[in-house]
Amino acid sequence: MAEVEAAPIAAAETPEVAAAAKAPHKLHRQWAFWYDIQSKPKPGAAWGTSLRKAYTFDTVEEFWGLYDQIFRPSKVTVNADFHLFKAGVEPKWEDPECANGGKWTVPCSRKTTLENMWLETLMALIGEQFDESEEICGVVASVRQRGDKLALWTRTASNEAVQVNIGKKWKEIVDYNDKMVYSFHDDAKREKPSRGGRYNV
Repeated sequence: MAEVEAAPIAAAETPEVAAAAKAPHKLHRQWAFWYDIQSKPKPGAAWGTSLRKAYTFDTVEEFWGLYDQIFRPSKVTVNADFHLFKAGVEPKWEDPECANGGKWTVPCSRKTTLENMWLETLMALIGEQFDESEEICGVVASVRQRGDKLALWTRTASNEAVQVNIGKKWKEIVDYNDKMVYSFHDDAKREKPSRGGRYNV
């Protein structure tokens, strides 16, 4: 009768393996949360004077800690914005990364819709789910009395094919069924927004 060979006993977990399991999960790049709580502006104050960078992070664990404790739209008052932008990019038209760009905008009629779309967008950005991720600057959640909205900012407004691809992907990510429009920052600066946006998906 043949002898049955005993299965080898698994080696004890080494300290290196244990340390690797507990190590933070690094993201592909650094991201920064910003906030802007808009009170009545002082006469002559430039836009963005109340904009503040809050935290820069580069791990999954830091992201969840910040999101759970602070950066949820349901935790802010009316006339406030939360921003998640790539580290080194300011959420302003004047920033070189944003200067020639634009934004896709989605209105949100209910707080729960805004909260879900915001979280899905954040996870898609930090998880690098967009094929054109180098073209994306960041996302803004705006809480307003007349209706909340999300805006996904991109770098090169004139590249229609890329912008349409980003818009289609974002629409899928946030599970949005209505028309989504893209506007150029240049149009907004001139206060001549094109009716219905430049592109739509």
